[in-house]
Amino acid sequence: MNIRQIEYVLAVAEQRHFETAAEQCFISQSTLSTMISKFEEEIGIPIFDRKRKPVEITTEGQLIIEQLRLISKNIDQLNQLADEMKGVVKGKLKIAVIPTIAPFLLPLFLKEFATQFPELTIEVREHTTQVIIEKLKKRELDLGILSTPLLDDDIEEHHLYDEPFVMFDTTGNYRAQIKVEEIALDDLWLMEEGHCMRTQIVRLCELKKSKLNKAINFEFRAGSIDSLLRIVKANHSATLIPYLATLDFSENDKMYIKEIIEPVPQRSIGLVTHRYFVKKKLITLLIDLIQSCVSIHFPQQSQDFKNIQPL
Repeated sequence: MNIRQIEYVLAVAEQRHFETAAEQCFISQSTLSTMISKFEEEIGIPIFDRKRKPVEITTEGQLIIEQLRLISKNIDQLNQLADEMKGVVKGKLKIAVIPTIAPFLLPLFLKEFATQFPELTIEVREHTTQVIIEKLKKRELDLGILSTPLLDDDIEEHHLYDEPFVMFDTTGNYRAQIKVEEIALDDLWLMEEGHCMRTQIVRLCELKKSKLNKAINFEFRAGSIDSLLRIVKANHSATLIPYLATLDFSENDKMYIKEIIEPVPQRSIGLVTHRYFVKKKLITLLIDLIQSCVSIHFPQQSQDFKNIQPL
């Protein structure tokens, strides 16, 4: 058994076609087929049913391939660790960010990060918290940016920053600065179920779903902050949003922002990796960059948000 054989088996498992897999691996089809046959003979288990078109994976082969994927990822990590020890930053970095953070945070640091490491291919996706956790555990993802804590033994958490919530109010019923207990539940719209931001706000205000929007005779489930703000403006109501979401507001929309005080509610944003992730120096550099880019956008956090408390 050798690394090349593992690569060839995984290529066929992905393509379900020997010729296409051979092209992917830059070898002839006969060489690839021979190497895989030797691998199957060595372990004594047929991985592929070659009589089927497209090629099918046997039941036993499925289990073997799962282990080969883990082995392949571990080999990649070994190479990455060696590169890091030599001061080389290259390869691919797969990042996932939850939707209530991605559109507001990524523009602040991503371009500069990519410029710093021109040999690093950065792949960014939006995913929910649960999907990020699952992909980290399967080693299909290098790092995630989301609301913490997760309290998962397989996940290593790195604190990035604490982000205040503000009120977006189109009702005209509130002062420029308000307390949480002054918010009327009938005015409030939230994200749809399953979004961590909704969970945080419900916990913050100790709300129950049955109490929200009683005066409205229809239900709208917002999947993004942009959709949420549009429906809030259309219905002359209100919502709570994270502060970074307000950075590119128009002057008109800024008039609807109300500061929540005594104490200021916040969410904790963190960078998470699998506990065996090896690019420690790269993570440290990325954390420093994000913290530097974010800190200049919070309005005098040491003064205006000195009473921030976590949700």
